[in-house]
Amino acid sequence: MTGAELDQLSINTIRTLSIDAVQAANSGHPGTPMALAPLVYTLWNRVMRFDPQDPIWPNRDRFVLSNGHASMLLWSVLHLTGTRAVNADYERLGQPSVTLEDIRRFRQLGSKAPGHPEYHWVSGVEATTGPLGQGIATSVGMAIAKKWLASRYNKPNFSIFDYDIYAICGDGDLMEGVGSEAASLAGHLGLDNLCWIYDNNHITIEGSTQLTFTEDVAARFLSYHWNVLRLDDANDIEQIDHALRVFRKTKDRPTLIILGSHIGYGSPHRQDTAAAHGEPLGPDEVRFTKRAYSWPEDAQFLVPEGVREHFADGIGKRGASARRAWTNLFADYRSQYLELATEIEQMQRRELPVGWDRNLPVFPADPKGLAGREASGKVLNVLAQNIPWLLGGSADLGSSNKTLLTYPGAEDIQVNTPGGKNLHFGIREHAMGAIVNGLSLSKLRPYGATFFIFSDYARPAIRLSALMELPAIFVLTHDAMGDGEDGPTHQPIEHLASLRAIPGLTLLRPGDANEVVEAYRVIMQLRHRPAILVLSRQALPTLDRNKYAPACGVACGAYVLADAPGGKPEMILIATGSELSLAVQAHETLSSEGIHSRVVSMPSWDIFEHQTQEYRDSVLPPAVQARITIEQASTFGWERYVGNNGRMIGMQTFGASAPLKELQRKFGFEPERLVTMAKGMLGKT
Repeated sequence: MTGAELDQLSINTIRTLSIDAVQAANSGHPGTPMALAPLVYTLWNRVMRFDPQDPIWPNRDRFVLSNGHASMLLWSVLHLTGTRAVNADYERLGQPSVTLEDIRRFRQLGSKAPGHPEYHWVSGVEATTGPLGQGIATSVGMAIAKKWLASRYNKPNFSIFDYDIYAICGDGDLMEGVGSEAASLAGHLGLDNLCWIYDNNHITIEGSTQLTFTEDVAARFLSYHWNVLRLDDANDIEQIDHALRVFRKTKDRPTLIILGSHIGYGSPHRQDTAAAHGEPLGPDEVRFTKRAYSWPEDAQFLVPEGVREHFADGIGKRGASARRAWTNLFADYRSQYLELATEIEQMQRRELPVGWDRNLPVFPADPKGLAGREASGKVLNVLAQNIPWLLGGSADLGSSNKTLLTYPGAEDIQVNTPGGKNLHFGIREHAMGAIVNGLSLSKLRPYGATFFIFSDYARPAIRLSALMELPAIFVLTHDAMGDGEDGPTHQPIEHLASLRAIPGLTLLRPGDANEVVEAYRVIMQLRHRPAILVLSRQALPTLDRNKYAPACGVACGAYVLADAPGGKPEMILIATGSELSLAVQAHETLSSEGIHSRVVSMPSWDIFEHQTQEYRDSVLPPAVQARITIEQASTFGWERYVGNNGRMIGMQTFGASAPLKELQRKFGFEPERLVTMAKGMLGKT
């Protein structure tokens, strides 16, 4: 069999595996895999530097399937290349990442061929994609990360990081705003290691793109400072190969390849929306289509002899050779640059360097105190010097979020300084979240920041960070009504409840400067969980830790800050964030009147719920049912801690435009209200 015949046989194997899997599942999207099989085949078997035997090799090229509904493309190629599995401890297992049985059980429970690519579930998947636009936006973070890694670690004759990022996208990816946000920043940063291949098939779920999407995509991307290439025939693998090689030679700008295709390419009958979006071909159409491919009509999940061997001779040999050369290079590098090599190894295992928490500030007691955001800025400037690969920035609010790194040498990340530490995302909260995910997927330790209210714009990406189990950090300031005059559009009410509801996301709302320090100490040790740090705009009293419990209790999610004599309270006051000092003031007043209260600081529900029942009962004794929570947010969810006999002070409406003190008075966030409510509950008015 000639090389061209093997090429076509391999392409049709990808197509028919996709057709059969969708048909067996009676669910999925066969059209796009049929159309893009030549592209994926060419990219993987001719171009990409990827070793199927070691899919987490640090210098591999990255492949992101942003139009994730076409996941059968990825499952087919991972299976045919013989990609091996890796576990959560980064151990190479030797077994296939995706078996033929997985493909037979496409979209079924437990199969390693789910409906969309899932990073934490299948080795060889570089990013979880599904919501359109997320994959391409995440790829921008990957490209920034590669530039940063090369800037710090590459030395003369040692190109330790020299890889490219390829992302396939469709019309939906380019319609979603997050894709535009990310593309704009990628062009600004001149990310010439980034290539998006746009499947220009003119179809969405509702029909032709003529309904809604008639812009000049090429002109748009040229205005973003991208290089734009056009290919008219998605079946011409030589043209595809040439375009991909042009990308690799293009400098100073990312590349968009516009690939003209038709849904169900190769099928004489099904070039329509149903084939693209969630409808199997049906038995008759499957036979017609296989006949068009000169394929045995009744064969199911057929991998013809020679196909796996053809991939082994292509990406298998090329990837193994590239990895061996890199491994030898890295061994020599390690002998000359031991400290840098150690950093790389620690990053790959998501470990922290020795002394990562040295010199963290300890804030003295101060009734005037410090804003949470101010304390955070001081901590970040220490951590970023101790942890070389900790970097990040804000969605144009760095000076307000206090996330700018100001120590000597903390440059901005720009075209000519890709190894900087301050990443300016611009007013692009959604793309910021996705880019942070891409940086984290590349094993950096990134943070992104904005006002808490604007977490709404970043929320889809934050959710995906939890789904992917990434240790991304989101610093969200202006957490309640501290920016009172800006009014309800800038005052988050429902956001704590909303983000607390995301599984696998650790949220902390510290109550004073030392709790901020301890919150970062917790966050930095997370390896497989994202974290949100919710911080105040206004100054909060720094509590006297000689009088009250040490702030290290933050590590348990909730702790007894101030207690009744003998640890026997009649009443428990539970608070977070800026309301913690109000609870302490109320406690002191109650104590002076002989009422035995306990103050519980609860910066993190999530962490507290992971403690033992014994510990939780020690903080919130079940026998003490007189409880009050106080938080400048929706009370939704606090029922679990106050029970049927407790009370909640929180927000039942949106806020208002007024100075903070007036808002606190209007909505009842004052220690006097807590005292009155506590006395009433105990019958001591």
